[in-house]
Amino acid sequence: MATLFLICGLPGSGKTTLAKQLEALHPTLRLCPDEWITFLLADVTDTVEMDRLRAAVESLQWEVAKRLLTLGLDVILENGFWSQEERASYRSQAKALGARVKLIYLNVDRDELWIRLSKRNENLPPGTFVST
Repeated sequence: MATLFLICGLPGSGKTTLAKQLEALHPTLRLCPDEWITFLLADVTDTVEMDRLRAAVESLQWEVAKRLLTLGLDVILENGFWSQEERASYRSQAKALGARVKLIYLNVDRDELWIRLSKRNENLPPGTFVST
């Protein structure tokens, strides 16, 4: 049975770091919207275009993920999943496909988030954006 890993947390909480660790431990496909968006975005400061692309990229990644889950392959999504409604929707759709769902919530203190984001903004890793 395939597993859908949903990584939930605010920017700077460590979603990508954890997703990469899981990817190294499990035969799985990790889908990170920010990495795809930075590949497509001509101007990383264009937040309007970034938001437009985010919806399309997340939708496309979910279609890919559903196909993989039906094939019995594990998938990691690190979209943030900030709303309970969004988490419930992904969970019910994955279960309808016969997949297990593992929700991982990264609860990081707000002061620590600001420290992490400041450090990341100083030296942006590939596939990330400035967060404020």
